[in-house]
Amino acid sequence: MEKTLIIFKPDAIEKRKVGAALTRFEDVGFNIIAAKMKQLDSGLLKEHYAHIADKPFFPEIEAFMSSRPVLIMILEGNKAIERVRSLLGPTNSLAAPAGTIRGDWGTDMMLNIVHASDGPESAAAEIKRFFDEDEVYS
Repeated sequence: MEKTLIIFKPDAIEKRKVGAALTRFEDVGFNIIAAKMKQLDSGLLKEHYAHIADKPFFPEIEAFMSSRPVLIMILEGNKAIERVRSLLGPTNSLAAPAGTIRGDWGTDMMLNIVHASDGPESAAAEIKRFFDEDEVYS
C-alpha cells in the first residue's frame, strides 16, 4: 500500500468543499491514516515550497497558504499517488476537466483546492514534514 500526503488548501476550507472532495477519495477506497488541522507558518511554507521559494510569485502563495488553517491528511491505498493526482486533475484548475476535484471547484493555478504529493520521494518527505510517526495509524 502506498501513502500520499494531501492538504486541503484555504480555498477548500472557505468554499466548504473538504467533505465533498474527501468523499471522492473515500469512494474509491483510500484509507485516511492521519489527519490534522494546522495553521501553516512562513518557515514551514518555505520548507514545503523550497523548489519555488525564490520565485517572485512565492509571497502570494505564502500569503494564501497561511491565510487560514488547512486540513492535512495522509491517504493510503493501491497506487495512491497516481490515483489521487488523477482524481484531482491538473494543477491548473483552468485546464482540469469537469469531474475532477480541481475542475469542479478550483479557480486557477493556486486556488486549486488540494495539494497532493507528486511522487514517492516527495510523499515520504512531505509526510515526515507534517506528521510525527506516532500520528500515523496504518
